[in-house]
Amino acid sequence: MKHELHVRPSEGLKHVRYEIRGRLARRALELERQGYEILSLNIGNPRAFGFRTPETMRLAMIENLSQAEGYCHQKGIFPAREAVVMQQQARAVSGVTAEDVFIGNGVSELIDLTLRALLNDGDEVLVPSPDYPLWTAAVTLNRGRAVHYPCHPRNGFVPDVQEVERLVGPRTRAIVVINPNNPTGAVYPRAVLEALARMAERRGLVVFSDEIYDQMTYDGAQFVPMATLVQDTLCATLSGLSKIYRACGYRVGWAVFSGRKQAAADYLGALELLASLRLCSNVMGQWALQTALGGHQSIVELISPGGRLYQSRAQIMESVAGSRFLQLAPPAGAMYAFIGVDPARLPQFDDQEFALQLLEQKHVLIAPGVSFNVPYRTHFRITNLPDAAVLREVFARIESLLEEYAAQAGSTAGSRDGGSRRGAFLKVS
Repeated sequence: MKHELHVRPSEGLKHVRYEIRGRLARRALELERQGYEILSLNIGNPRAFGFRTPETMRLAMIENLSQAEGYCHQKGIFPAREAVVMQQQARAVSGVTAEDVFIGNGVSELIDLTLRALLNDGDEVLVPSPDYPLWTAAVTLNRGRAVHYPCHPRNGFVPDVQEVERLVGPRTRAIVVINPNNPTGAVYPRAVLEALARMAERRGLVVFSDEIYDQMTYDGAQFVPMATLVQDTLCATLSGLSKIYRACGYRVGWAVFSGRKQAAADYLGALELLASLRLCSNVMGQWALQTALGGHQSIVELISPGGRLYQSRAQIMESVAGSRFLQLAPPAGAMYAFIGVDPARLPQFDDQEFALQLLEQKHVLIAPGVSFNVPYRTHFRITNLPDAAVLREVFARIESLLEEYAAQAGSTAGSRDGGSRRGAFLKVS
């Protein structure tokens, strides 16, 4: 008798989400296949908006192609690791050598490996809310529990350190700091980072500092490397070539360890074991790293007045200021805006339903706020990678849909069925 086949997914995936590439993105692809032109602002992918990797990086890979055909050391090629060390030293991070650097297939792989080497069943990691959702997913996949510390919109999405420390429990192993922040664009003040460092040292927490947008700040906002502040515990700084150098497809990231490395020798040995099991990361892309970090930093022109990223960000702020529905804490860094809808004007607004209707009716793809592990339904994220003209069109479509919501809400305001107002103008069949 033949058994009926039903292949079930792992139970470990039950609470894992990554909605940035989820249901909405799949629906956008379906619409594109039907012939619709979709304005996709859900992902920070520079190449999709015409940005190019610096030519010197491409040439460095071509010139070293013959040296990229075999496996390399599990931590990465020495020139790449040494380039990371030199960058850290230039930032006044002391005591770091090439042995403290791990090269990975993007920061994404290193987030997974660094957590896998650390966590046991039920261990907790403090993760910001809103967060880059891979952090929450990776904690969950590695048998841990993500405890979200709030970064409130009313405080410009900067955390309150006392509020963070109240969440520390006996199973808390680490804290994640994302600065400059994705999705909000917040750049944390030095005083806040110092307070987080002292808290982590008091509590014996490992600090994971996600600094992938380290050089992407605007209007004088100061980026402070966390490793310059953390001394009496272990600090892992994670960054890569994807954003600053517009090289997402090269899949080159790094984790560099500083602080109390001696006390973490067993952990770092476990991490090297995991790095060995995946043999090595993409060798060809690693040959671009030394040229990238040591060469001309073209990101400076892009984030300065007149530069494309600067002007696109300015267009977003201008469009929000001209809207009667939208609110925004001006992003001081990164390549996103985390935009809120005024609850006083649209009290029944739901970010997921809005994002779906915006896609279906206006052909604009955004990421709803709940994708970033927040408890409210009033925000959405867009990237500022499109040029200003495209962004003006995007906001015209957003405002048009919000006006429709407001008109329909007004027409049902006198209805006896007041409790069903959201369904009257937001429900998608």
